[in-house]
Amino acid sequence: QVQLVESGGGLVQAGGSLRLSCAASGGTFSTYIMGWFRQAPGQEREFVGAITRSGSSTLYTDSVKGRFTISRDNAKKTSYLQMNNLKPEDTAVYYCAVDRSQSSLLRVGLRLYDYWGQGTQVTVSS
Repeated sequence: QVQLVESGGGLVQAGGSLRLSCAASGGTFSTYIMGWFRQAPGQEREFVGAITRSGSSTLYTDSVKGRFTISRDNAKKTSYLQMNNLKPEDTAVYYCAVDRSQSSLLRVGLRLYDYWGQGTQVTVSS
């Protein structure tokens, strides 16, 4: 079983930056695709981005391209979401998740991810 713990959320002004961390325990972190998602109040959870097992490739939703960067440190069993130039519409609870499949593709569907963290709140003020 895999446990994921996000941290690094908080309150930031528009234009500011935050770095979220997702620490994993259990399982074999280096064999998992890592995904990041977010859920704003009253809205469905949505895909933000994902990173391959080696960290060599990433995929982002259009609204965060050029502003957010996902990375990972397999030795530390941690994935990161660096968020720059934050906007009020980025306000949400952010989640990391694990795709344990053997897929070589980065996938956006929530149901394709097996384990989830508890989420961390990001609030961007205007």
